[in-house]
Amino acid sequence: MWRSLFLALGAYTCLLGVEALALEKAVLKKPEKAAAEQVEAKVIVPPEWAPWSLMATGAVVVLYSFTIPNRAKS
Repeated sequence: MWRSLFLALGAYTCLLGVEALALEKAVLKKPEKAAAEQVEAKVIVPPEWAPWSLMATGAVVVLYSFTIPNRAKS
């Protein structure tokens, strides 16, 4: 169970890093019904270090997840 949890978290973190690498910015807007209030859209710009750090952390967690069964048997 722990192995699958860490594998999923590592894969998610790697994919989030790849997505941050591909995106320049993300614009979050309210649905059209709520747009009558003239609320400004929220712009999210990932910092330059974020994609590489997320991918590296995700890779380390995935590699760690493969060693968990060996540690549990010892």
